[in-house]
Amino acid sequence: MRIAIDAMGGDNAPKEIVLGVMKAAAQYKDVEFLLFGDEVKINEYLADKTRIQIIHTDEKIESDDEPVRAVKRKKRASMVLAAQAVKDGEADACISAGNTGALMATGLFVIGRIKGIDRPALAPTLPTVTGKGFVMLDLGANSEAKPEHLLQFGLMGSVYAEKVRKIERPRVALLNIGTEETKGNDLTKRAFELMKNQDVYHFVGNVESRDIMMDVADVIVTDGFTGNMVLKSIEGTAGAFFSLMKMSLMNGFKNKIAASFLKKDLMELKAKMDYSEYGGACLFGVQAPVIKAHGSSNANAIFSTVRQARDMVQKQVVETIITEVASGHLKAEQDKANQEGGTKDE
Repeated sequence: MRIAIDAMGGDNAPKEIVLGVMKAAAQYKDVEFLLFGDEVKINEYLADKTRIQIIHTDEKIESDDEPVRAVKRKKRASMVLAAQAVKDGEADACISAGNTGALMATGLFVIGRIKGIDRPALAPTLPTVTGKGFVMLDLGANSEAKPEHLLQFGLMGSVYAEKVRKIERPRVALLNIGTEETKGNDLTKRAFELMKNQDVYHFVGNVESRDIMMDVADVIVTDGFTGNMVLKSIEGTAGAFFSLMKMSLMNGFKNKIAASFLKKDLMELKAKMDYSEYGGACLFGVQAPVIKAHGSSNANAIFSTVRQARDMVQKQVVETIITEVASGHLKAEQDKANQEGGTKDE
């Protein structure tokens, strides 16, 4: 197995990218790594080149580059070359911690979309109070969505949860403002009907945003605009919570003594709430595993993302999605719903 890595993407590149890859290479003897980026800078941190190959390029996509334009103009960028290696069959998966929009554009334009999947979806695994976690999509690949897109998101998330997260018959839920079937806007009402009537995956109904971290579902589906706001709200709330807790525990001698006893437990709690421990966000809907690592990823986060990519390749996640879409079961439900919707409109 070969995994292509954009060594220049992210806030801590290339140091943390290289350290994470070396850790993964030591752990996974069945994986070879292709590192794309500035060879001189990469070699500063590459102490062990076992099963690691460097493909030099001095061009990279910056965080403030306009995604589509950058992908089209910077043909020799480390991110683009990593994706091209997958397209050419030289690698089985692609990882980058760089510009999210550019990686999505690269996945679509270079690797290509799965036939039958209308829109890609960005899907990280988020934490729950039980430590089990859940897959949520879309979290930013599309600002708008149609009901049939949410139907397809449910399929892709379900396949990933079953194959990689080893969850038998994953529970797929639709994010809504209430659990009742009649709640929501036109998008969620129509998506609910589509998801309820299909038998490809296990749909359990609507969930509210306040409950998503309470282990109510294994896969939660929403449009990218809503999903991205939910993600940022979770990040902001978690950050504010730990800041307030730190301020409280450091305020006064007795509190500092208590903090010294609680330090280990608090660190474990913080790690439990850190979704980078689950790996990166998968870009579902393209013809090979493409994973977006967090922009501030350290070596451990890169290691987790490599593990995730390895699992996706081994468990043939993309191939399973392609097979399920090709079966036509979801398409039949979409066509049926569209016909019924046309009749009602008339």
